[in-house]
Amino acid sequence: MKRPRFRTRLFLILSLFAVVPSVVLTLLWGGTINTALPLVSAGAAWDRVAATGERAIAAAQSAPATPEQRQAWAAHEEELRRSLVQAKRFRRIATGTVRAVAVLALAGIAIIAFLASRVAGHLSRQLSRPLDELVKWTELLARGEPLPEGELRRGAPEFEVLRQRMRRTARELELGRARALEAERLSAFRETAQRVAHELKNPLTPIRFAVSRLRRDAPPELQETVEVLKIESERLEQMARSFAQFGRLPEGPAAEVDLGELARYTARATVPGHLTLTLDVEEGLPMVRGHYDALARALSNVLINAVEACREGGGIVVRVARSTRDGRDGIEVAVRDTGCGISPEQLGRIWEPYVTHKSGGTGLGLAIARQTVVAHRGSVDAVSAVGKGTEVRFLLPVMNGDGSTSSVGAGTGEVNALSG
Repeated sequence: MKRPRFRTRLFLILSLFAVVPSVVLTLLWGGTINTALPLVSAGAAWDRVAATGERAIAAAQSAPATPEQRQAWAAHEEELRRSLVQAKRFRRIATGTVRAVAVLALAGIAIIAFLASRVAGHLSRQLSRPLDELVKWTELLARGEPLPEGELRRGAPEFEVLRQRMRRTARELELGRARALEAERLSAFRETAQRVAHELKNPLTPIRFAVSRLRRDAPPELQETVEVLKIESERLEQMARSFAQFGRLPEGPAAEVDLGELARYTARATVPGHLTLTLDVEEGLPMVRGHYDALARALSNVLINAVEACREGGGIVVRVARSTRDGRDGIEVAVRDTGCGISPEQLGRIWEPYVTHKSGGTGLGLAIARQTVVAHRGSVDAVSAVGKGTEVRFLLPVMNGDGSTSSVGAGTGEVNALSG
């Protein structure tokens, strides 16, 4: 047997709660009146009084009596007759009243049942529709599907609060799934990078020794070939170093880092003299807690990309200043160049490892930078316009008074690539 819907069950329950007490009270009231009115009218008692009175008057009239006595008996007989007539009228009124009360009771029950059905139907709709909707939302959450957007005004205000909280839960679950997938993906990338770095380093050591020996012993006509071998082996060594850097997270104890000083030193050491370098460092910046070398390497990778984007000349601006995101304080390091820019299609993939648009590149520079910043509980994003340049921003948490850091990002895997 199929179970009735929740709305049907709720409608029946609410209707019964309204109708059953009304029916019971009406029946009790009608029964009480039906029983009490005959008792009040005293119809049986008046019948007995009439019978005995008639016999008493007949007996009195048959006996000798004075005119005054006969006149008194006649008056008494007339009064008894009027009283009997009034008693019969009252009995008829009582009987009619009981019938009228019964009819009114039935009409009242019908009206109450109608009103109860309307109220129960309204309440069942107000309760069942939002609940059915929220049950469907739980199924969507379980399947990882998005929840419907838009304002829904069904049900009490508490249901809207529940909807908003379920939407927030859905966003957090989606973000958690994305973080888990991103963490798993990066873990696979790091493992691959470690293996590649290991496989490259093993033959590179004897190759370097062999190239050094050839440079000493090779005849002049082979020096150019040996130089090519030297350059390519160095490129392979740099590639192995990049893979090794991406394959491991920052290690060792964290320390206080002055991002302003780090940005000044790294920018001056990385940007060549033929490009215009502008440093804009806010005074009195708080310290961040992290790994100096890893952060310097991350910033250096971004600066190298900016330099390569400005091959035909231009300028690079490095800005370090306080910033706030989601109510949390942090320090933003921004690198803006006036180079060729990045198309919107490519901008969304610049943080992915092994994705590069440069000949001979590994696609690990920005991936290493992102991995480092995220490991420091920060976040990264980029804006770019073709022909106008690119800006890459790091946001890192500042140190609290107790020496801890406040998270300014959403944790591992949160990256926003916004096209400008």
